[in-house]
Amino acid sequence: MTGAAAPAYWRHDLAGCLHTCMAGLLDFHGHDPLEVLGAAWQFAYTPGDVRREEYYFPCPPGRSLLSSMAPYHPVSSTWHRPASAEEGWAQVRARVDAGTPVAVAVDNFELPFRPAYRDVHANHLILVHGYDDARGTVAVSDPVPPRFAGDIRQSELTASRSSGNAVQHDRDMFFTDAPIAGRWLDIDVSTDAFPVFDRPFVRHVIETNIHGFEAPPDPAVAPLLHGLAGQQIFLDDMTGRYGRGETVVDELFVLAGVQLATSALHADWLAHGARTFGVPELGEAARRVERTAHHWSAIRILAARTRTGHTAAVQLGRRFDDLMSDHRRSLRDLRHALASL
Repeated sequence: MTGAAAPAYWRHDLAGCLHTCMAGLLDFHGHDPLEVLGAAWQFAYTPGDVRREEYYFPCPPGRSLLSSMAPYHPVSSTWHRPASAEEGWAQVRARVDAGTPVAVAVDNFELPFRPAYRDVHANHLILVHGYDDARGTVAVSDPVPPRFAGDIRQSELTASRSSGNAVQHDRDMFFTDAPIAGRWLDIDVSTDAFPVFDRPFVRHVIETNIHGFEAPPDPAVAPLLHGLAGQQIFLDDMTGRYGRGETVVDELFVLAGVQLATSALHADWLAHGARTFGVPELGEAARRVERTAHHWSAIRILAARTRTGHTAAVQLGRRFDDLMSDHRRSLRDLRHALASL
């Protein structure tokens, strides 16, 4: 077997394949995934940008995917879009030969270890860390349930990475109709010193996150929506458009998934700080932020039900109001916790 050591398993119940893969790569480079990926808590989205991809994440102008996910750390990423499957596999092999795991986009329909195998198309992200040409196999890691770490046939990986990921029936929802196109993701972890997870750093992060949410709309960055004001504009737009009979399921479902993951991870990051520094106020703030994560989870369920008309616009509006109310309380609790850091 040629390649790197198998990446560590890292999994959060409320995060998907993107955070799972980035965590595995960060851990490979010697960095704590929660301390890096859990720091940022923000809302920044350009209307219409959302894509039908499980690994979608809104990137503010000038930021890469990973630097958008982890803006407090010297990290970045690059999406590679090879001209052919052969070129893509050669690129991945070169990285693996150098001893580095690689995140690759795949279609679950072609992967025998995924529950959707030969049933449902959906794009997904997994890690490749080795291959054996003599046996015709490739070593992959996918901590997303039902979780898998082992070998599959190279032909199966090729099929999943070459898939058109087309919608074929009514079970192909949310993450289809976006060709996989052999894409793979490369991350760059700077040799610059990473910030130490200490009281000054945690205080800086919380203050910056609060400011980001409370900053007024900035016409200079339009149409980017940001902060609580931008979040309110987005939610109001979803309610209004759905109430007029427009389709909002993809945009609302996918973006709600991003906010669910980032809110849940930030809650765990705050709880980690509470335990590390013995600051119970941080733990209380963590529980409040976790409440906002569960609001996003409920919104995601309601969004899925808009496809069949089983969600009323008034239901969306009530849930959005509850989210915004708890979000404001979260910022209040975080300000209270700052006094104890």
